Amino acid sequence: MADKIFENNQVTVTGEIASDFRYSHEVFGEGFYMVDVSVNRLSNFADYIPLMISERLIDTGQSYIGQIIRVNGQFRSYNRHEEKKNRLVLSVFVRELEFVDEMTDGEKSNQIFLDGYICKEPIYRKTPLGREIADLLIAVNRSYGKSDYIPCICWGRNARYASGFEIGGHVQVNGRIQSREYLKKVSENETQKRVAYEVSVSKIEYIE
Repeated sequence: MADKIFENNQVTVTGEIASDFRYSHEVFGEGFYMVDVSVNRLSNFADYIPLMISERLIDTGQSYIGQIIRVNGQFRSYNRHEEKKNRLVLSVFVRELEFVDEMTDGEKSNQIFLDGYICKEPIYRKTPLGREIADLLIAVNRSYGKSDYIPCICWGRNARYASGFEIGGHVQVNGRIQSREYLKKVSENETQKRVAYEVSVSKIEYIE
């Protein structure tokens, strides 16, 4: 059963460590830390993806900035309570890691596979330039009755296809994790720069 749970949420990311470790939380005496990796897109733009790593996998007291790391794990979510409401916080929960000297040619540096369920009405829209987009929220089961809620974005033909999905529908998604900066209005005259994370979908299939 546990293997089945791991199979429905698989991430492989290779990138350059771009921050020092930040303490996150502790479970049964095991400390977990956050660190950011910079992963290049084909367009020369870099996504900054947060990793959550156990202190048992790596010496979190050291700085590894600039080193290239390859990790396998799962894309996970949790609700953080702030400003009187919950905010969905996403990170890659690392199960295995290795340092590599360099990226191999043609290596896919950012891959994710999800097998889950539509848990919100898809939002379909067109950009001013006519590009079709559909936003999905997918619930992916985890052990102990928990679920991760993963925002996904589809483009073009995939967006049209996904716009007809119903809540509760079973889907499988392949894609990549991307980061996106946006401005959050926190008061009448104050905004904060924030980063959202989502899965950019390359392939999606509705499972009957």
